[in-house]
Amino acid sequence: MQINLTGHHIEITTSLRRYVEEKFTKLERHFDQINNVHVILNVQKMQQKAEAKLHLSGGEVFATSENADMYAAIDSLIDKLDRQVIKHKEKLTKH
Repeated sequence: MQINLTGHHIEITTSLRRYVEEKFTKLERHFDQINNVHVILNVQKMQQKAEAKLHLSGGEVFATSENADMYAAIDSLIDKLDRQVIKHKEKLTKH
């Protein structure tokens, strides 16, 4: 799984990059056919926004999350993506 991490109005620190990579390994445990991930971290005034697009075999998954804390926004993003990835995996196994 390749992770492209982009920051808008925020510096991507080593600890932030490590945190994102660690969280996305959780998704890989549920569905190992994640090819490419594009994550955008954005800061607008007091809002921290995290969004991600996952390229899966058989489709794409997109989610976005906002919070006052960037780490909380990333956690919420991972939860949303996790639910979508599980739903996508269930669709594939039904066919």
